[in-house]
Amino acid sequence: MTEPVYQPYDSYIEYPPGEMLHRSQEFAGVMKRRRTVRDFSDRVVPLEIIKNCLLAAGASPSGANLQPWTFVVVSDPEIKTRIRIAAEEEEREFYTRRATPEWLAALAPLGTDTNKPFLETAPYLIAIFVQSYGLLPGGRRMKHYYAHESVGIATGILIAALQNAGLAALTHTPSPMDFLGKILGRPANERPYLLLVAGYPAPSARVPVIPRKTLDQIAVFLPAKENPEHA
Repeated sequence: MTEPVYQPYDSYIEYPPGEMLHRSQEFAGVMKRRRTVRDFSDRVVPLEIIKNCLLAAGASPSGANLQPWTFVVVSDPEIKTRIRIAAEEEEREFYTRRATPEWLAALAPLGTDTNKPFLETAPYLIAIFVQSYGLLPGGRRMKHYYAHESVGIATGILIAALQNAGLAALTHTPSPMDFLGKILGRPANERPYLLLVAGYPAPSARVPVIPRKTLDQIAVFLPAKENPEHA
């Protein structure tokens, strides 16, 4: 069994409490402005920005540090068209046959439908895959622990990084998504997790008027129990 190797945690930066508060407020403001966009511009986005956002996602925690994610960045128009055709085929099945009336009612305020032009218009599609297992030298399989949870965390950080960089994003999850692995030539140990659309919002972009839950609705703060020894 391999013994752990440690090094000093010298990359940590501590900020004064006032600066910590400011940084937390500033970042919360950045994320509060985040909206799911379905109207994208075809404006060019420097690839280096996408790479930096992926490096941020790659720093996410993962089960046993196995980092079970693969991000496939698609910018080729032909491949984007193939993805759109396949995705819209699955979406037509979803809206006409698979979705329950309750599900369709929940989607109604968002104005979604089977037409997905953003899959061709946006400069980048980032196909996110979860690796159910890794491959060791010699082809032996290594189980990945908490793979879906780990990829979910990495995806959240990627979305935050794109927003922080000044880009818009859309999480797209046609179901099933097996076509992604086939179109992009991914190996058998990878399963599609999510398709992330990234770019600038179109000047004419509109978003639905929807509420966000308040802090009291999403968080519970338990009062600290008084230590009887110090009462």
